[in-house]
Amino acid sequence: MTNRDPKSLIRIAHDTGAETAAEPLDLGARVRELRKARDWTLEQAATQAGLARSTLSKIENGQMSPTYDALKKLAVGLQISVPQLFTQPERDQINGRMAVTKFGEGAAHATATYEHELLADTLTKKQMLPYRARVRARSMEEFDGWVRHDGEEFLYVLTGVVQMFTEFYEPIEMRRGDSCYYDSTMGHNVISVSDEDALILWVTSLA
Repeated sequence: MTNRDPKSLIRIAHDTGAETAAEPLDLGARVRELRKARDWTLEQAATQAGLARSTLSKIENGQMSPTYDALKKLAVGLQISVPQLFTQPERDQINGRMAVTKFGEGAAHATATYEHELLADTLTKKQMLPYRARVRARSMEEFDGWVRHDGEEFLYVLTGVVQMFTEFYEPIEMRRGDSCYYDSTMGHNVISVSDEDALILWVTSLA
């Protein structure tokens, strides 16, 4: 599957007075900010992510668009989820905010195993990241190991049937209306076991 340019898929909002204007996220600046927040050098961050120093430098400087595999390595190295790479934190708190995402109008990000649709992507300073996901994977072999990241996560099955695999529990089958709240530092993956791709709602904490 062709990897899409992350900059063309994810948009964030910047507050300008009483109005909100959406601008593309600078992924390189976001990665650099996350690295510096951990007080890591390029070498340290590259080692954590399993990437070449030159590759990480090019990503931070906007000289290359990373593949999904590279994004996943970055997320694992930084101990966050892939969607969190595309959520720019803001410094000031604003109260009384609201964001409406019409059906099918969320920011799209496709991978080999999931098709993510980020919800409320124009809202800044979020404490949680909601997204709808179409589960394309049909077996654990389609994943490159466990997905794990800081925080907690909530999963709700919208359509179809899924099987949730976790690092410390037996696999569990979940149908429409079933939900699960779990520690996302625990390895986890989800596959569809129904004929059609299952559709799920995921909410990931950002705090």
